[in-house]
Amino acid sequence: MPLHPLHLLLVDDDAIETMKFERALVKLNLNHKLTCLKNGAQALDYLEATFQPPDVILLDLHMPIINGIEFLEATTKHPAIRCIPKVILSTSNSEKEKESCYFRGAAGYIVKPLKYEDYVQTIARILNYWSINEIVH
Repeated sequence: MPLHPLHLLLVDDDAIETMKFERALVKLNLNHKLTCLKNGAQALDYLEATFQPPDVILLDLHMPIINGIEFLEATTKHPAIRCIPKVILSTSNSEKEKESCYFRGAAGYIVKPLKYEDYVQTIARILNYWSINEIVH
C-alpha cells in the first residue's frame, strides 16, 4: 500500500530534538512536509491562522509557555483543531502523564528511544501508520 505524504507539525522546544527528527526524515527518505514550532502557544497561534492544518501533530510535553498537556487541553475547545491527531513524543515514562495526555485527546504516546537507530525506526513506524490512516481534513 503506497504511503501518502503528510504535513507534520513538530512542537518541541529542544533544538537538538528537532534536528534529530529532521535527520530521521532524511535518513528514512520520507517526503513529508515538516513545520517546527517551539511551544504550545506558537502551535495554537499557527493552527488558528493556517488554511492548511497539519495531518498530524507530534508534541513534546515539557515546554515553556504552554506545555504539551496544556496544549492538548486547549485543543479540545477548538473544533477545527480537535480532530487533528496529536502524538506525544516524550522522554517521560510517567503513567500519570500518559493518562493525562490520553484523557485530553492524545492519539498516541511514544517514549523516545535513547539510541538513535531505535529512534529512527520508531519515527518510521509512527509516520507509516499515519500515512495509511484515514485522516479527517
